[in-house]
This record gives sequence, C-alpha cells and structure tokens, in this order.
Amino acid sequence: MSIEMAPKDKRDKVVLAYSGGLDTSIAIHWLKDNYDVDVIAVAINVGQPPSSDDIVARALRNGAIKAEYIDAVDEFVEDYIWPSLKANAMYQGEYPLGTAIARPLIAKKLVDVANREGAKYIAHGCTAKGNDQVRFDVGIVSLNPELGIIAPMREWVMTREEEIDYAKKHGIEILVKKDSPYSIDENLWGRSCECGVLENAWAEPPEDVWGWTVCPCEAPAEAEYVEIGFEKGVPVSLNGKRMKGADLIKKVHEMACRHGIGRIDHVEDRLVGIKSRETYEAPAAIVLTKAHRSMEFVTLPKDVTEFKKILEQRFSQLAYDGLWFGILRESIDAFVDKTQERVTGTVRMKLLRGNAMVVGRKSPHSLYDEGLATYAEGDVFDHKAAEGFIYCWGLPNKTAAKTARKKR
Repeated sequence: MSIEMAPKDKRDKVVLAYSGGLDTSIAIHWLKDNYDVDVIAVAINVGQPPSSDDIVARALRNGAIKAEYIDAVDEFVEDYIWPSLKANAMYQGEYPLGTAIARPLIAKKLVDVANREGAKYIAHGCTAKGNDQVRFDVGIVSLNPELGIIAPMREWVMTREEEIDYAKKHGIEILVKKDSPYSIDENLWGRSCECGVLENAWAEPPEDVWGWTVCPCEAPAEAEYVEIGFEKGVPVSLNGKRMKGADLIKKVHEMACRHGIGRIDHVEDRLVGIKSRETYEAPAAIVLTKAHRSMEFVTLPKDVTEFKKILEQRFSQLAYDGLWFGILRESIDAFVDKTQERVTGTVRMKLLRGNAMVVGRKSPHSLYDEGLATYAEGDVFDHKAAEGFIYCWGLPNKTAAKTARKKR
C-alpha cells in the first residue's frame, strides 16, 4: 500500500525507514530542512505490533511526498527466520538474533524502493552506539553502493524532550505515549529491551521489562504438550496440523508465552566494542530451536553435528555483525541446507513454567537403533568387538605413555 503527493520541485529523494514513532516522525521534517530533499517514508512490517493509527497517512501529513507500507512477514519467515533456525543461530549461545536478522530484510526493501523511485539517499533512525546502524549501512551498500546514507540520530543528538519540543515547534504530528525508560524492538521472532535499570548489570530485571511472557512462577502448574513436525529442517506442522510459517510461529509464541518460556538476560559484546546488558523474549525461537536441535541429533551423524556447530557460530556472528549479504553467509547457508535433507520428523515438547523440554522424537531417517541401544532383551550389539575397539582407540595414548616411562 502506498500514497503519494506531488512534489513541488525536482529535488533529490531520500527513502526513510519509517516506524511512525517519535524519531522517524520528526526525521521527515529534519531531512527536508537539513538536506533539502523530498522524503519517501517506508514502513516495513516484520511482525511488530501494529500502530494505533494510519502511519502512512500521518507520514504524508508530516511532509513526506510519498508513504508506503510493505508487508514483509512471509518473506521474513522464509528467507531469514527459517535459514537462521536451520543454522540454530544463537549469538554467543544466548540471543536468537530476532532484531539482527530483520535488519537486512528491511535494508533490502529500502533499497528496492530507492531503486524504483530513483532516490539518491536512504535514511534510518539508528543511533551511533548500536549495532543496527552497521546492519543498515552495510546492508544498503552491499545491495547498492551508489546510494548515500543519512542517519539523523547520529547527527542531531537531541534528547527525547528536545525531540518533542522540535515536533511542537514545527507542527509535526506525533503520538507520544507515556515515557518509558526502555528501548524496545519487536518483531515476529523476538523482543529486545535495553536501557533504564537494565544498565546496572547487577540489578535483577524488574517485571515491567517483560512485555510478552508471564512470569514462570505464575505460569500454569499443568504442562502443555505440543508435537512439532519438521520437513528438511523447517517446522511445517503443530500436533499434526500443517500450518503456514508465520501462523505456526505465532501459535508456538502464544503457547510459550503462556508458560513463561523464552526470557533471556544477557550481557553481550556489541559490534561497536562495548558490552551491553539486554533482555530478550524469544518464546517461539527458543521452543523451535530446541526442537530443531533434537531432530538433528536423531537424524545426523556425529561428525556432521559437531562440524555444523562451528558454522552455526560463524553464521550467528555474521548475522549479528550485519554481514548477511555476503558470500560467506550464503556459502554457510548452502552447507546447512545440505545437512537438512534428512532432518524430517516429529518432536514432542513439554512446556512447563519457563521450561521447554524435548520429551520425544521420531523420524523416518532416524539413526537411533533401539536394538543397538538397549540393555534389555533384543540387544544386537556385538559385545565381543568392544575389547578390540578399545585396544585400537587407546593405542596412541598407550604408546606415548610407554615412551614417557622409558625417559624417566
């Protein structure tokens, strides 16, 4: 959906990543005033909560020559969430990269609009201390190096109160809610929260930092079970019912939130060189990643799962560092896709008071052989082979020990 107003002259155009919030609302006027450009406001839906009004119409009222709303949820799932899930992507083993993997998609959409509209610049509302500025800037130049980038919040250095005064002075329509001490980002795959009391790494996060999940201590005392069906590493069904990707994620999200699952408190290493304490809520990501790992363990050989862990870490680092549009990430994707050819089957999860536990798994490609694993009747393991195997396996250590003893 897009709405356009006729420009008054032929000034250069800038495509603004527009959320409808305070920063990007005043950025429309600020860009026109400081760069003498026509602003095209582009709002991109990756599963964040909807605005309370028509932000496209409000962007036009605030001076944009064109405003566009792009629904990219399905693309986000298919081209960003599922590749990340297949790679079990967790930055530093903790963060499921909800915000990080949305940024390259948003950058791609902004570049698409800029190319179509003949814009000279792209603008975004990222600050100078965060990771998102890198993800946007590097993503944009990776897709079109000819585009200029403007980051108003790296230039204007206004406080929230000064931004509100700026809006009043210039007649900018804004929706100012109760001031929150937190900086929050939400999309289909997760919710991040920082600032305020969270800047004290010793302080326990107060309950108001959690916007999605119930406190595990207040979650139902009765467990809920869910069976997640996978095909080639991608979740395709819940309790036997096939579902579209976004709908499946939303349903798992609802169940996990109800049971207080997905809260993360992490001090992470930002790309800009500082440590940052953030909380994350990733209910669906935590449940689906645990289920996916379990499906891999039952269908992939040991050497594959162990080597894949190395590339999973590298994938997570590349995504976090804003290097999504690079040949290394694409090459890792190709390797991961090959490993997923037999990652098909069903995982049964038990959801209970903050915990998502794998309690069952089955697959037509399962490498688990009960006849080899059992200690009961039906055991087909060749026990006599163990002694010879242990002799060969321990021979290097035995030889080294003999040599060491001779030198004493």
